[in-house]
Amino acid sequence: MIIGIPKEMKDHEYRVGLTPEATGVLCQSGHEVFVESSAGVGSGCSDDEYRTAGARVTRSKTEVFEKADLIVKVKEPLVSECPLFRRDQTLFTYLHLAALPDVTKALLRTGCTAIAYETTEAKDGSLPMLKPMSEIAGRMSVQIGAQYLEKMYGGRGVLLGGVPGVEPGHVVVLGAGVVGSSAIRMAVGLGARVTVVNLDLERLRVLDDQYQGRIVTRAASPAAIEETVPTADLVIGAVLVPGMKAPKLVSRSLVSQMKPGSVIVDVSVDQGGCIETTRPTTHSDPVYAVDGVIHYCVANMPGIVPRTSTYALTNATLPYLLRLASDGVDRAVRSDPGLAKGVNLKEGKVTYRGVADAHGLPFTPLL
Repeated sequence: MIIGIPKEMKDHEYRVGLTPEATGVLCQSGHEVFVESSAGVGSGCSDDEYRTAGARVTRSKTEVFEKADLIVKVKEPLVSECPLFRRDQTLFTYLHLAALPDVTKALLRTGCTAIAYETTEAKDGSLPMLKPMSEIAGRMSVQIGAQYLEKMYGGRGVLLGGVPGVEPGHVVVLGAGVVGSSAIRMAVGLGARVTVVNLDLERLRVLDDQYQGRIVTRAASPAAIEETVPTADLVIGAVLVPGMKAPKLVSRSLVSQMKPGSVIVDVSVDQGGCIETTRPTTHSDPVYAVDGVIHYCVANMPGIVPRTSTYALTNATLPYLLRLASDGVDRAVRSDPGLAKGVNLKEGKVTYRGVADAHGLPFTPLL
């Protein structure tokens, strides 16, 4: 199979779909890899490293798309990239189509098969290709939130860990999945006062045992959210419903009750965000204020730690890539129900119900 690795075009997106080492594994397995020149530079991967691994490096993005049977990316394509796809081609990347009607429609017009990292499931029901970026984004959410709490960035001037004689900052984490758990770990490590709101009581029990009284756990309910959010210095949105839009847990009126200079980091922005006032931002212009509350809602947070992110992502995607390339896409999907759940679009049809429901489009079961 011929695999194409184009350079990412999203604002300040420095990750690349495949490392040189993974490229070498694919080439040694008898596959061809075309890499767009400088695609890996932001992650510290040079064109020469790809050449040494056996890839063909080209300066033409168009050539990558023309040659490849399987396009491997990190983020969803821009609308301007979508016409490069063709009907007999497969796209393998993070898609988050439920929040992207224009990209969904543009890809549907091409008729390509689009497999989403974030909806592909392992045998145990986990999301193996979403997990590494969720871990990174969760850790980053506290780091970034702490920065924007600094006065020079417009924040309240609160140090999350406090000092002797001064109470620490209060972090409220909405959701206790991979993102939320990673955020909790960082916030506790900084010495913050942490409150976690989550639907799954068993997950809260596990966290309570893990942190032995160092966090406060609240069962998710409108009352719990209304009581905790206004007291927070930093709110982290970490809610995920795979392949679907995130539910709006925090209303505009509740945001207005937060303290001036407090911060919201909505990691759920990829799926539309779990805060009513969330709107996607970029690394070039990452924040905005609503009622004096700073919002950080960058949809590709891990893109600014690309070396870590690219290698973590490739660790998760390479086993699937080898199977797709060696068995062929149709056979690989038929033999793996979890991979089949990753197929969001095929032959101009929506094959993932969450995406269809989000945009009012017909749903066509894949299998």
